Amino acid sequence: MDQYDVVVIGAGPAGLFCALQVALPGHSVLLLEKTKSPGAKLLLSGSGQCNITHSGDIRDFLSHYGEHGKQIKPALLNFSNRDLKEFFQKCGLPLVTEDNGKVFPETRRSADVLAILVHECREKGVILRYDEPVTAVSRSLQGFEIETPVTTYHTTVLVITTGGASYPQTGSAGDGYRLSESLGQPVTDTAPALTPLLIRNFPFASLAGISFEQMPFTVWRAGKKIGVYKGDVLFTHLGLSGPGILDASRNILPDDVIKLSFAGTMKRDEFTADLSRRVQDNRTWQISTILAAYPIPERLNRSLLRISDIPEDLKGNHFSAEQRSRLATNCTDFPLTVTGPGGFAVAMVTRGGVALDGVNMKTMESKIVPNLYFAGEVLDIDGDTGGYNLQAAFSTGFLAARSIQKRWEIS
Repeated sequence: MDQYDVVVIGAGPAGLFCALQVALPGHSVLLLEKTKSPGAKLLLSGSGQCNITHSGDIRDFLSHYGEHGKQIKPALLNFSNRDLKEFFQKCGLPLVTEDNGKVFPETRRSADVLAILVHECREKGVILRYDEPVTAVSRSLQGFEIETPVTTYHTTVLVITTGGASYPQTGSAGDGYRLSESLGQPVTDTAPALTPLLIRNFPFASLAGISFEQMPFTVWRAGKKIGVYKGDVLFTHLGLSGPGILDASRNILPDDVIKLSFAGTMKRDEFTADLSRRVQDNRTWQISTILAAYPIPERLNRSLLRISDIPEDLKGNHFSAEQRSRLATNCTDFPLTVTGPGGFAVAMVTRGGVALDGVNMKTMESKIVPNLYFAGEVLDIDGDTGGYNLQAAFSTGFLAARSIQKRWEIS
């Protein structure tokens, strides 16, 4: 059997970064990747431009990981967004920060980020093996045995960084969950996250491509409001997308109702009163003309009037209270029933994974299996859009590497 001090499974951002950080002179590190090349999902990040992290105080990141901000805090504080930017800049890759806080390589090329990670691994002496999927892992007296179609490897320390189950065409097919469970590590239920939403009988399919900046919307379940959101929303042919919808998607289930406010921050009563005043002041105007005063695209105005059963040529002096009530509801609380989230094929990340209560989040080591570590999306951590998931991958990979090194120092 081939013997290594550390074997890392999965050559995504977490695995590559962990491997290059843990590699020290006198310690052998093997990085195994199932596909023919590393970082396939990283290359897709930010539409190929690689939104590598977000700007601002690292403590502000904690609110961008749903309920798990507290758990990921040690990793983020040990290796922050500032540390990540400094790493790549020292490697010769200048970064730029957009007005919205997103950080990209100046070249706008994910391939440049990947090239640095692979180069640094090789410079540190990491052995990279591609096109070699791990079929099974097991514990041994000395540590772990890792089986592949090529051979069986032996290692003292094992790090699982196989990613989640989203974008399976990149190799992220949930292998890490199976391997973790085979070692006795608990795994939570998984589902697509950062995913578009499919809407039942979507009435705006013909308006696909229309987007709304910072649209307020609410989410309802069984008649109860369960969430209040505000973010960019995009109409698709099948439903809703855009950063605001993607961020909220982790908390949305089939049959939930999303209520969109096309009138911006105006509440229904406020909109009703304002619409009534405008109609009263312009009784000979068509309702479609009055509605054009609000920040609603013209094509959507026509759809809202049709759905509200209001003729386009209806004038204010014939505008009934019942029609006004329907239009106000549709402009400020338009209800859309969710069929379900987009599947793993279109989801950016995975909700669920290796259960955090089975991992020491101060070291990334399993609480159940000594010398077993985790990093990246294989963990039950999913962040908002805007660079938060890549930062989590790098931070957890770094913390796992440092924890392994500290154990070597003690021994």
